[in-house]
Amino acid sequence: MAHDGQDMAVTQPVIFPDLLTLTGAAVAPAERILEKATARVRDAVSEGGRVSGALLEAEQTAAHGLAWLATYVESLRQMQKWAEALQADGKFGEIEQLIHQIAFGEYLWQIYGGIQMNQAEILRLQDLGMGQDDMRDLMEPAVMTLTQGGNTQAARSRLVALMQDQSAATMFGASGLDEELEMIREQFRRYAVERVAPHAHEWHLKDELIPMEIIEELAEMGVFGLTIPEEFGGLGMSKASMCVVSEELSRGYIGVGSLGTRSEIAAELIIAGGTDEQKQNWLPKLASAEILPTAVFTEPNTGSDLGSLRTRAVKDDNGDWNITGNKTWITHASRTHVMTLLARTEPDTTDHRGLSMFLAEKTPGTDEHPFPTDGMTGGEIEVLGYRGMKEYELAFDNFHVKGENLLGGQTGQGFKQLMQTFESARIQTAARAIGVAQAALDVAMKYAQDRKQFGKALIAFPRVSNKLAMMAVEIMVARQLTYFSAFEKDNERRCDLEAGMAKLLGARVAWSAADNGLQIHGGNGFALEYEISRLLCDARILNIFEGAAEIQAQVIARRLLG
Repeated sequence: MAHDGQDMAVTQPVIFPDLLTLTGAAVAPAERILEKATARVRDAVSEGGRVSGALLEAEQTAAHGLAWLATYVESLRQMQKWAEALQADGKFGEIEQLIHQIAFGEYLWQIYGGIQMNQAEILRLQDLGMGQDDMRDLMEPAVMTLTQGGNTQAARSRLVALMQDQSAATMFGASGLDEELEMIREQFRRYAVERVAPHAHEWHLKDELIPMEIIEELAEMGVFGLTIPEEFGGLGMSKASMCVVSEELSRGYIGVGSLGTRSEIAAELIIAGGTDEQKQNWLPKLASAEILPTAVFTEPNTGSDLGSLRTRAVKDDNGDWNITGNKTWITHASRTHVMTLLARTEPDTTDHRGLSMFLAEKTPGTDEHPFPTDGMTGGEIEVLGYRGMKEYELAFDNFHVKGENLLGGQTGQGFKQLMQTFESARIQTAARAIGVAQAALDVAMKYAQDRKQFGKALIAFPRVSNKLAMMAVEIMVARQLTYFSAFEKDNERRCDLEAGMAKLLGARVAWSAADNGLQIHGGNGFALEYEISRLLCDARILNIFEGAAEIQAQVIARRLLG
């Protein structure tokens, strides 16, 4: 490494002259590998022609690895669609070409040599029952060319040079979204820069609730009713618009970007499973933020296994319900007005079939009295990050819920109703992950430009610029996968697979970006005063909530093998 005060020379990379033809030709071999891997894993986990739960658990590494392989292949498909659309619009510039080329070069190499499920678990094709003969499917000219020349030092260095030239841009590379969605992005980007980002780190360090004035401003901007139909007082906008809003608000602070999540979940529950009276009553109030909801599902001993939860609801002589039990990891529990609460109404059941969903009303609390409603108590769980709404443990002791607040008016439908929200919740979580990752890139880029070592800016050193380049590339990959899942949802197509993939990859990308961003900061990154320390803490939760990475991979694998 040169320390003479001069920037290292950057070799101009050759962007392949017919890049889209090359990358397009590389998709089919990856798809064939996925097809073969799916067949091998299905054989390994099947008994009597059906997938066996016991075998699926025994072969968990292979099953989850298959989910990651499928996520990579879908990522390549969506990047190809993104690039082709940009080229058709005359927007496929040098920065977009480099991102596309590097993404294909890297992800194809990982498919062949090992996909990083996390820092300690590398998935290799032999783990999926593949041999060298199978792997020769990847030995096609397009794949070989891209793996050898797509993701080079020269390409990464050139990308970062272009990123520096565009440092004032909202993002590095065109999103591929239409003009209306980009106008929405710009509106919320401005809001986040002016009203959120300057205060986010202080809210985090002081472990403070996001001020109510922010919630009121977001309500005026329509955030809480964004996707609620107009007939119920919402804006009736697309899930793609929700992605853009969540992405930009989370870029300012994940807590602010997550304020709308509970409203999104509550509205989805009511739209999909509520009675006409419940829709007319609750949806306008959610849309205007007259009421703030919280989701009350998880229990201390169940975690992701919601089917085994124990909180029980007993019907009284008046047709109302009394709820008793414990819940944990309840976000924004204190100052909300209604809980979407999952409880067991059939005492003899031990699985999801005995669960029901309630719209349980409560009185918003204060700092002095966080839970003033009779029949419930709670305590705060101190957490590393994701602090702006706070996390709580709750205890219910004959907590009263009106009979009319049983969602849908039927018992035993709670788990099914909740499952209908997972697509939107995971798409929104993927968008939040992109926002956090982009924030990490923002602060890491600025620090690398400003910080001088050995007579030059950090960004001049290849291993620093490499990190920044790969952040930009993987953020775009995760972004396209997330937008694709949102478009599928908007077109009323089943998208639990796509939403799961977007969340799985987005969470890993956010953690990687925050971790590498901190590394670029060196020792300063470990100091609480630097924003990157908060972003690292905030990024870490994304691999856990709305379906831990392992659960997410399991769900994807089951769909692929079904």
